[in-house]
Amino acid sequence: MTQTRPSIPRPTPVQQRAALGVAMLGFFVVALDAQIVNVALPSMGTELGTTLSGLQWIVTGYTLLFSALQLFGGTMSDRIGARRAYGIGMLIFALGSAACAAAPTLAVLVAGRVLQGVGAAMITPTSLALIREAFHDAVQRGRAITYWALGGSVAAAAGPVLGGVLTQFGWRWIFLVNLPVGVLAFVILSRVAASARLSAPFDWIGQVSAVMALGSLTYGIIEGGSQGYSAPEVLIAFGLTVLAAFVFLFAQARGRNPMMPLDLFRSSTVSTGLGIAFVSMAAFYGVVFVQSLYFQEQRGASALMTGLLFLPMTGLVALLNPLVARLMEHLGKIVTAIIGVLMMSAGLIALAFIPEQAPMIYTALLMIPVGLGGSFTVPPLTALILDQVPAERTGTASGVLNTARQMGGSLGIAVFGAVLAVQPDFQAGLRLDYLGAGVLLLLLAAATLRLRKAA
Repeated sequence: MTQTRPSIPRPTPVQQRAALGVAMLGFFVVALDAQIVNVALPSMGTELGTTLSGLQWIVTGYTLLFSALQLFGGTMSDRIGARRAYGIGMLIFALGSAACAAAPTLAVLVAGRVLQGVGAAMITPTSLALIREAFHDAVQRGRAITYWALGGSVAAAAGPVLGGVLTQFGWRWIFLVNLPVGVLAFVILSRVAASARLSAPFDWIGQVSAVMALGSLTYGIIEGGSQGYSAPEVLIAFGLTVLAAFVFLFAQARGRNPMMPLDLFRSSTVSTGLGIAFVSMAAFYGVVFVQSLYFQEQRGASALMTGLLFLPMTGLVALLNPLVARLMEHLGKIVTAIIGVLMMSAGLIALAFIPEQAPMIYTALLMIPVGLGGSFTVPPLTALILDQVPAERTGTASGVLNTARQMGGSLGIAVFGAVLAVQPDFQAGLRLDYLGAGVLLLLLAAATLRLRKAA
């Protein structure tokens, strides 16, 4: 039986602004750490003495736990209250950042990234839950979600450049920058209205099996690219993935308090939206990872120059993000999302066919539609999915959405890196990565046309 939350007073305008501010700041800092690391990867690899596989784990150690624990973060938000869950997540994230900054070895660095991912998994769904609680009107909530997405867009714009600048002083500074942001978040959080709580047991079987399924799948993809997909440990990892996924689905279908209620997927809007979220994030994270290596290892650019080459893509995303809210109101959420998917697909296909020795600025310009496409896709998809669920299930729905997005990012890096590892040269792997992702997005855009009446 579905539990309901006790009613809470309508938030004041000050509390609404505080909720939106802390939500934006939270999304900013977790998105920043998904971007700021990439341009520092060659420096990390040189100092820590690691391979392409090790560099992938520096990124996916964060994104994997970020994706695997999104459902945990969402259901925990419902059970202990969004404000408290956000605070716990921010504290864990800050501790992980400090551990990364002090890491003496690759193993410790990856462990710190894992801890950051745990904190990020708490912050993201709770930030959306805070917005859902603070803004009861659907139009105001849609605008607030757009501004929430702006926090991620600013992080995407600042991440590569800031990473390039800080790497000049040492890559450890890219983690220390999170600490003052965490302090500011706690100051603003103190002004947010109290959150209601949902009394229900926690789905431990579902959570453990979800982490095992995603972790073993990511391990199999990454290590298969370097060791070969017939290696015993890789085959065991894929076998564990199947077993854990079966246990997870069984627990969600038969459990009394599933953390991912399967009835959410009865809505074609929700299921299609989650599919787009997964693939678009996989493409975006994959491009950032591959292009960071391409600019520095294939073309000899410095970390700072690499960050600047990302600026046309990420900077325009931050500048044009407010336009998305207007497009959502005038064209509808579905049409806005389709425009974003088509833009991203066009950028990926163009990048796949650009000549290998073309000026780097041309490549930077062709990356623009990839970033803009993502920014035109996230807010309408988020608003559509949250519109489909009652307020008491916001945290859970937010967790499902962000699980799809971050799982896409994690597996995108794993798959893009694995393709690079098995291809005869870097450029061949790059082209296969981008062409495959671009075509898949075209197919999803066609499928999304069916949802236009739901906008």
